[in-house]
Amino acid sequence: MIVVEATGPLATVQDLGRPGLAHLGVSPSGAADRTAHRLANRLVGNPESDATLEITLGGLSVRATATHWVAVTGAPTTVLVNDRPTASHGLLALPPGDRLTVRPPAYGVRSYLAVRGGITVAPVLASRATDLLSGIGPALLQPGDELPVGTPGPPLPGVDLAPPHQPRKTLAITPGPRQDWFLDEAWHDLVHEVWTVSPDGNRVGVRLEGRFLPRRIPDELPSEGLLRGAVQVPASGEPLIFLADHPVTGGYPVIGVLTDRAADHAAQLRPGDRVRFAPTSLGAWP
Repeated sequence: MIVVEATGPLATVQDLGRPGLAHLGVSPSGAADRTAHRLANRLVGNPESDATLEITLGGLSVRATATHWVAVTGAPTTVLVNDRPTASHGLLALPPGDRLTVRPPAYGVRSYLAVRGGITVAPVLASRATDLLSGIGPALLQPGDELPVGTPGPPLPGVDLAPPHQPRKTLAITPGPRQDWFLDEAWHDLVHEVWTVSPDGNRVGVRLEGRFLPRRIPDELPSEGLLRGAVQVPASGEPLIFLADHPVTGGYPVIGVLTDRAADHAAQLRPGDRVRFAPTSLGAWP
């Protein structure tokens, strides 16, 4: 078991979400940066689907009540073990009573703490993911929370260190299902403009500020299905990138869709970041 002593701005339990329930109005949710979540689990020998702790802008502090192997990935940061600094993206042992603290990252937004055996809070609809939009899943972490840890599975991997990568500010995008609702110049501007990340963002989506994207069809659009990485253009004419806790439907046209890896990079964007879109065909970009 690990005990939460501080949470920082926001800390939640996340796994790979609840896929396949959109017809019931349930978003997949799950880790916002799935690549980082999977890497943290691999470093401690967990299945990639095990639950981790998603940490927003650092500040999480936990105490071990038994010996645990842990790893922190995602936004590169400094990790303190009993106030001794070490780097993220490495395998660490926490004996009973040891305290681990995740400092705010220099860039990026979200870090992931994996514990060997996985965080085994009670699942909701077959997932341990916290969905901020719907309120489904475990509650937001609070100081004093005691988090159970499962039984370790396979042996620890032979690799105990992974190189951190600065999140990309160029996002691979494919044409969306409603690209034809926009003038040709809108797609041109989307992929040539430098966009600025708005402060108005969370696990639901990232709003961008920049040029107005003109529409060819001004009609109302019936609400239709959405997915992670969809780039919707609301009435403001500026793009909105949907992240893990996106709604299952939306009534504004989707001009483009990010690749899965680009959606992970979008989850690491912070207010003020300057972003570009790079057009690609499906599968052509990581």
